[in-house]
Amino acid sequence: MDQFSRTRMIFGEDGMSKLFDAKVAVFGIGGVGGYAVEALARSGVGQMDLFDDDRICLTNLNRQIHATMGSIGQYKTDAAKKRILEINPDALVNTFNIFYIPDTSEQADLSRYDYVIDAIDTISGKIELVVKAYECSVPIISSMSAGNKIEAASFEVADIFATSVCPIAKVMRHELRRRGIPGLKVVYSKESAAAAKETEETDCKMNCICPPETVRKCTTRRQIPGSNAFVPAVVGLIIAGEVVKDITRYADGA
Repeated sequence: MDQFSRTRMIFGEDGMSKLFDAKVAVFGIGGVGGYAVEALARSGVGQMDLFDDDRICLTNLNRQIHATMGSIGQYKTDAAKKRILEINPDALVNTFNIFYIPDTSEQADLSRYDYVIDAIDTISGKIELVVKAYECSVPIISSMSAGNKIEAASFEVADIFATSVCPIAKVMRHELRRRGIPGLKVVYSKESAAAAKETEETDCKMNCICPPETVRKCTTRRQIPGSNAFVPAVVGLIIAGEVVKDITRYADGA
């Protein structure tokens, strides 16, 4: 009997062995990525590499599972690593405090992984991740936009070329088609984004409260979306579920 006994009842010894042996890279340890990491840790994934250069800010507390008053100012990767090891002390966790874009992509060798999770916001970084994963024949799942959404039940898993409505998915479809990428598993929603209700008090670009050490402060970012406690969580958990099923080959009845 161990902390994974209830999971073992579903996936069996063979499935759990695959999870224990799996090595997953998670890019973006925010609202979506944080919940994906949490669920992977609780599922028994044995090794995770976490990529994110951001630090926890007060405004992250409304949606990021590793964000607390006590973790403000910490690297998100470090806070997530601490949670993973409190769940599974036997897990191997490596952290990389980098902002993943084409210019930094060589710092991550995707061929080393059994699965890659894309939970980053920058489209150029998302495209680069998908292309690199495709070149290495490594499975990847990508989160489309969760910002300014309120219908958590509207998110679904689909191939990128079967998506509609979502503006980020539209850009991704175009760019991946240009690059000859035949498909990509994504989590997306057809819900139209809600209009953000910005005021002087909520305008992060004018009143940035990021920790002093933060490199990419709100004042330098193109857009700051609204968010809530439940949509990013649902997207992250859906992603983790797909990764676990794929690693254990549960859908194939293995």
